[in-house]
Amino acid sequence: MDTRGSVEVPKAPTWSFAAHAFPSEVLQKVKLLEIRTRKLVNNLFSGEYHTVFKGQGMTFSDFREYVPGDDIRAISWTLTARAGKPFIKKFDEERELTVFIVVDISRSTDFGSNELLKGEAMTHLAALVAFSAVRNKDQVGLLLFSDIIEHFVPAKKGRGHTQRLLRDLYYFKPRGKKTRIAQAANHLLGVLKKRSVIFFMSDFIDSEFSAEPLKAATWAESLRLLGRKHDVVAVVVRDRAELELPDVGLVEIQDPETDEVLTIDTSSRAFRESYAAELRRRRDLRDRLLRQAQVDRVEVDSAGSYVNPLVQFFERRRGRS
Repeated sequence: MDTRGSVEVPKAPTWSFAAHAFPSEVLQKVKLLEIRTRKLVNNLFSGEYHTVFKGQGMTFSDFREYVPGDDIRAISWTLTARAGKPFIKKFDEERELTVFIVVDISRSTDFGSNELLKGEAMTHLAALVAFSAVRNKDQVGLLLFSDIIEHFVPAKKGRGHTQRLLRDLYYFKPRGKKTRIAQAANHLLGVLKKRSVIFFMSDFIDSEFSAEPLKAATWAESLRLLGRKHDVVAVVVRDRAELELPDVGLVEIQDPETDEVLTIDTSSRAFRESYAAELRRRRDLRDRLLRQAQVDRVEVDSAGSYVNPLVQFFERRRGRS
C-alpha cells in the first residue's frame, strides 16, 4: 500500500430500514439485548468508560481574574488591557466523544462451539460499547465489513439511534464472504474527519492472511495508520474449538469463506498435530501484526465471557492513564 498519497475510499452502500421491515423475532432479540446490556452498563461500566477515553480537546468557557500560580500563557491580554488588571481564559475539557463500532460480518464469524457464534459475541460487545457511549452522551456510528464495505451508519446520539444500530447488526445480510481488514481501515481513514474512538471487532482471519506474511502485513499497516489519527481498539473474537480438532474419524468440512470442501481424517494424530501447529503459526503472526499496528487489543473467547475481557481492558487502560 502506498501511504504517500491520499487514501482511496470505497463507497459504502446506503441503506434505510423501516421499522416494519424487521421480523418480530429480530425486534425481540434487540429488546432483550438492550435490557441485558443496560443492566451490565449500569452495574459494571459506570465510570469505567468515562475515565478510560479522553475528551477531544479543551474548549473556552469563561474568563476569571488571575491569581498567583496561574499559567501566564492563559492570560487574555486584550481583556487585561481593558480591565486594568490581569484576567485568564478558563477552558473545560470537551468530553463528548465520537465512537465507531466496526464489525466483521464475513462468513468465518458464523462459527461457535457454545451458546454464541463469534458474530453474535461481536453483536453483544457492540451493544455494550454502544450503550456505554449513550450513557455518556457520546455519538456512536457503525461500519459493517467483509471483503467489501457492507454498511456504514454515521455517528449520532440517542437511544433510538443505538437501537437502529443493533437492528442492523442482527438483520443485515452480507454480500461478501471473506475478510479484508485493510478495506475497513482505509474506508474509515477517508471518511472520519474528527478524532474518534474505534472498536474494531473481528476474528482477524483475513483473506490476505494465510499465504504470504508480507502481503498479510498490509492490514496491519492500515490499522497503524488509522491508529495515528484515532484511538483504535482491536477486539479479537475467537472460539477455542478452532484451536484443536476432536478425534471423530473421517469428516467433511467446508471453508465458509471460499466454499472449498475437504474430507479429513481427524483420527490421524499427525494430521491433528499439523493442524494445531498451523493454527499456532497463524495466531502468532496475527499477534505480531497487531503489535506492529500499535493498537490496543482485547481478546474475547466466544465460548466464554465476552464481558470480563472488556472490563479488564478498561481497568488496565485506566491504570495506564
